[in-house]
Amino acid sequence: MTRLATISAGISHVGCKRKLNEDSYLVRPEAGMWAVCDGVGGHDAGEVASQAIVDALAAIDPPPSASALLAEVRGAITRVNGELRQQAGTHRTIASTAVVLLAFGEHFACLWAGDSRCYRKRGGQLQQISRDHSLVQDMVEKGLISAAEAENHPRGNVVTRAVGADDMLMLDKVNDRIQADDVFLLCSDGLSKVVPEQEMTFILNSYAIDFAVEKLVAAALEGGGPDNVTVVAVAFRDADAV
Repeated sequence: MTRLATISAGISHVGCKRKLNEDSYLVRPEAGMWAVCDGVGGHDAGEVASQAIVDALAAIDPPPSASALLAEVRGAITRVNGELRQQAGTHRTIASTAVVLLAFGEHFACLWAGDSRCYRKRGGQLQQISRDHSLVQDMVEKGLISAAEAENHPRGNVVTRAVGADDMLMLDKVNDRIQADDVFLLCSDGLSKVVPEQEMTFILNSYAIDFAVEKLVAAALEGGGPDNVTVVAVAFRDADAV
């Protein structure tokens, strides 16, 4: 069995147009846990919601197994969902997207709600492995608009799922084996809606992880920085070769 070591980094920026950063992120390599959360725009206290998710994940003790880790994270996010619903009452919504990467041994799982994304770079190629919970993604899949039209759609910021948005929270999941030299990228839509995947790929292929996250955020700012932008990158290496 290949022993894997991780190198990870995260960075968040308010962007060029917003006064408040409603994004939050988590980097916990010792627990095999990384996350990006984006407070849902247009609602109250998005920064409270995103930070509540990160705080709950940060409080989890590293579990003894992959299944226990997954259960702990699901439970923590579900509890936050209930707390946000109670805090908001009947006339407000306090919500946040969330994308969480978990690693245990040679396996990973990604959990998410909303349009914050998880990508995996393998063999130099970047692939989105999460699916946006958004109005425009639903429209694309129904054939109502093209993927190109979705990129600049006027309702591109409408998410169909978020932590705190509904009484019943549904988290999607993908899981697979990790290969040495895999790189995972978690980001808020402040990156994915501004920086093309081709440019993301070039940056991840060209720089060490700590510089790559800085370059990715800089690219979003150079693109106008219309939203908060948050990036977490995680590289897996053969521990015996490091």
